[in-house]
Amino acid sequence: MTFTLTYEFKLKPTAHQKEIFQQWLETNRQVYNYALGERKDWYKSRACALNSCSIPSQF
Repeated sequence: MTFTLTYEFKLKPTAHQKEIFQQWLETNRQVYNYALGERKDWYKSRACALNSCSIPSQF
């Protein structure tokens, strides 16, 4: 029999800390969306009809 203990902490940030957290989240959102856009653009640039794709066009 195994017991697993977990702890839960509640954050109580100050107004200044909340502002900093919001800035971090916004930066992370922008980086994620930029990287996702790059990935989608890369994928679209290599897409072609299934019956006409050449192997070199995929690299």
